[in-house]
Amino acid sequence: MDLQRYAGVAQGESDEINEIDRGLSEIPPWLFKRHALEETLESSPTIDQKYLTNILNFIHFMDRCVYVHLLHIRYGGGILLKAYPEPCLDNEFTCRWDEERISGITLEHYQFLNILIDDGKSLILIPAVPQSMDKKSFTIQIPEKSYIVGYRQERRYPCNGIFSELIQNGFQAFGELVDFNPIGFRVNVTTGPFSSFRWLNLDESIHVNLMDNRQTIYSGVCRIIRHVSRQQGMEIILFPVSEGIKRFKKKQARNIRQRLVPSPSLIFNHPLLKKRIQLDVHDISTSGFSIYEEEGGRVLMPGMIIPGLNINFSGILNISCTAQVIYHLEEEGRGSRYGLAILDMDINSYSRLTQILTNVLEPHSYLSSEVDMNALWEFFFDTDFLYPKKYRIIQSHREAFKETYRKLYQENPEIAKHFTYQKNGRIYGHISMIRAYERAWMMHHHAARAHENRIIGFIVLKQLMHYVNDLHRLPSAKMDYFMSYFRPENRFPDRVFGGFARELENRHGCSMDLFAYLPHTGLSLSNSLPEGWSLRSSSALDIWDLKQFYEKSSGGLLLDALGLDKENTDGECLEDVYKRLGFLRRWRVFSLTYKGEQCAVMIIDQSDLGINLSELLNCIKIIVTKPEELSRDVLLIAVSNLIGGYKIDRVPVMFYPLSYVIANEIPYEKQYQLWIFNADFTSDFIEYMRKRFRIGYK
Repeated sequence: MDLQRYAGVAQGESDEINEIDRGLSEIPPWLFKRHALEETLESSPTIDQKYLTNILNFIHFMDRCVYVHLLHIRYGGGILLKAYPEPCLDNEFTCRWDEERISGITLEHYQFLNILIDDGKSLILIPAVPQSMDKKSFTIQIPEKSYIVGYRQERRYPCNGIFSELIQNGFQAFGELVDFNPIGFRVNVTTGPFSSFRWLNLDESIHVNLMDNRQTIYSGVCRIIRHVSRQQGMEIILFPVSEGIKRFKKKQARNIRQRLVPSPSLIFNHPLLKKRIQLDVHDISTSGFSIYEEEGGRVLMPGMIIPGLNINFSGILNISCTAQVIYHLEEEGRGSRYGLAILDMDINSYSRLTQILTNVLEPHSYLSSEVDMNALWEFFFDTDFLYPKKYRIIQSHREAFKETYRKLYQENPEIAKHFTYQKNGRIYGHISMIRAYERAWMMHHHAARAHENRIIGFIVLKQLMHYVNDLHRLPSAKMDYFMSYFRPENRFPDRVFGGFARELENRHGCSMDLFAYLPHTGLSLSNSLPEGWSLRSSSALDIWDLKQFYEKSSGGLLLDALGLDKENTDGECLEDVYKRLGFLRRWRVFSLTYKGEQCAVMIIDQSDLGINLSELLNCIKIIVTKPEELSRDVLLIAVSNLIGGYKIDRVPVMFYPLSYVIANEIPYEKQYQLWIFNADFTSDFIEYMRKRFRIGYK
C-alpha cells in the first residue's frame, strides 16, 4: 500500500517528498485521519513513560529508527519521515532527522502530529509537541502515556539482500523482498524487457522464488493479496497457498521419530531475516524433526530452505545440515507445529545423529565408533569369517592390511562405515559398508556369533539398513545403488538378499548376477595376443555395446552401479576422495577385440590390500559379450597382460556370464552372486525384512 496515497498529499506538494519510507506501508489508513485516530486511542492499550524510555533507548542501542507523522498545513495531507533517537536519560527525548529524507522537505509547511514506533508486531503511537525543531533534529517531552495501535496477527520483519522472482504463464518479474512474516511477504519488482505487468493476472496464483547469492531459499505458489503500481515497477503482497509440500515420495518403512530428554535445539541464521534463531526440537529422526512456535512470533513457513542449520545436543555436540520446512499444522492448545526435512548433511554428521538415535533403541549397537582392533581380529577369526583360503590371499601382506583397517576403524573416514553389536568391549556382530564406485556403496564383512539367544546378524543388518534408509536421499552421500557379494550356497544371504530380489521381481529395483571366481596366478603360455586380437581402453562406443549386451542377457543394475562412464561425475571424483584420505581406489575399463569387434570387457578394480577381505575391490571383472568368438586361451593371455599392476600373488578374477566359464571348462574356484538394489527401494527391503523375518524397531 502507498502511504502517499493514504495520507492524501496534494499532487503539487508531492514533489517535495524524495521517497516516503515504505517500511510502514502496512499502517492502517485511519492513522492519517484525525477524527478516526482520536476515537481509536480511547480504546487502545497504553504504556507508561518509564517503559517507553526503555524502548527508545533500545532503539538507539540497536541503531534503529522511529517515524514522525507530519501534517501539511495547507493541503491536509500527511507524510512519515525517519528519525534516529538520541539516548534518553530523563523525560526529554531528542531525535536526528534522516538527512536524505529531510533534504527535500520544508518543515514550516507541516504540523508535527506524533511519533510512531514499529516493532513488527504492533505500532506505538507517541502523542507529542516538539519543544524545538530544525533541519537537523527535534526535541520533545516524553508524555505520561503512549498508545499501542495497529496490532498485527504476526510480527512483520524487514528484509535486505533477498532477490525475488515471480513467474506466471510466461510473465516474469524480478526484484527484492521488502519484508516477511509467516502469513505473507512483500516484494518490489520490475519486469524485464520481454515482459509486461499488463500480462499479470492478479486473480491467478503465481510462482515465487526467493534467493540469496543465487541459492534458493524459498520456492512456492502464492496468491496476490494487494498490489501498488509505482513508477519503477510494482509492490506486491503475497500469501503462500500451501500449508505443506511433499518433498520426498512416501516410504513403506520410515525411521522412528523419537522424543529425546533433554531435547536438542535448532540454531540457525534465518535465511530471510539474517538473524539468529533458536527453537526447541519436539521430535527427531534421521529424516527430519518437528518444532512448535508461539503465535505472534513465528519465523518459519512451508517451503523455506535453511542452509547451515545446527542441531545442538546439550550445548556439547553440533550437527550441521540443510533443512526445509515441509508442513505447518495448527494444534489446539499447543500453537503452530512445523515439520522440517533434512535435505543434506555430510555423512559423518549423519552418522553421529544416527548413533544418538540408535542407542536409545539398541543400547549395544554402535556405528563407526572406535573399535579395539585386537577384539576385531579375534572376532573375524573366531566367527570363521577369515577362513583359511581367504586368509591365504592376504596373509603375506598382513601388516599392510592391518594398517588399512586401523585407518578405517579409528580415523572414521567418510568412505567407510561399520556397525557393531558389543557388550563390555566384546564384539558379537559386525557389518560394514564402503563407497565402492562413484554412486554405489558395497556392504561386506557381515559376521556374527551367538549371544543370549539373539540373532545378532539380523540386528547389525537392521541397523545398517535403517542407516541407509534416509542416508541415500542426501546428495552428499552419493548413494544411488547398494551392492553385496554372497555365495549362493550360503543360506542366510540367499534367504535375505536373494529372497528380496525374487519377491520384488523388478530387476531395475533389485538384481542378481552370477559370477565365477578364480584367483589367477599370472602364469600364461604367452603374453602376446594372437594376430587380429587387441586390448585397448574402452571407448564410449564400447561401453554402449556392452550395455546392449548386458540389457539383453540380464537387464539388471550392474552397469548402472559400476558407473563406467565417469563423465557423469559431479564434484570431487571418488579416486580423489580416497587419495585425500590416504587410500587407494581406482578402476579402469578395457576392451578385448578381434578385428575391431569387441568380444569382452575387462574392468580393472584396484584398492588397498584387504580393504575388502575377499579382495573383491582388488580384482578383474570380465564380461564376455561374444562368447562364441572368444577362446579360453586368448582370454587368459589378456588377463595376464593386465595383472602387472597388482601387489598380490593371486589376483581374483570374476567371470560373467557363468555359462561361458562352463562351456570353456575354465577351472573356477567358487561362485558369487552380485546383489544390487536401487537405493530408492531401501524402505521396501526393510518392509520385506519386517514381514518375512519379523525384524523391526519396537
